Amino acid sequence: MAREQFQNLTEPMYYILMALLKERCGVDIMEAVAEISKGRVTVGPGTLYALLGKFEKENIIRETEVQGRKRSYIITDKGKGILQEEYKRLITLVNDGVIYMEEEL
Repeated sequence: MAREQFQNLTEPMYYILMALLKERCGVDIMEAVAEISKGRVTVGPGTLYALLGKFEKENIIRETEVQGRKRSYIITDKGKGILQEEYKRLITLVNDGVIYMEEEL
């Protein structure tokens, strides 16, 4: 089910999973998403925690530490597989577009 639900990741999903290649808490994830995307993608707390909940439920990420209200997470092997598949899909999209866009421009 998880593969179907996460067949095509949204930009925030993709960047959150990339950020979680390293263990991070919520605030650090939001900062990493902005940094990785060079400010193009921002994730607010509502979106972040909704996605973290979905990812955790599907074993795409796992909680690593709880200190009061601060929770840290890291991507699982399953999550890395989903991230890798999305990376490959995006590369294919770009490569397919190169052929047609160069003809049109």
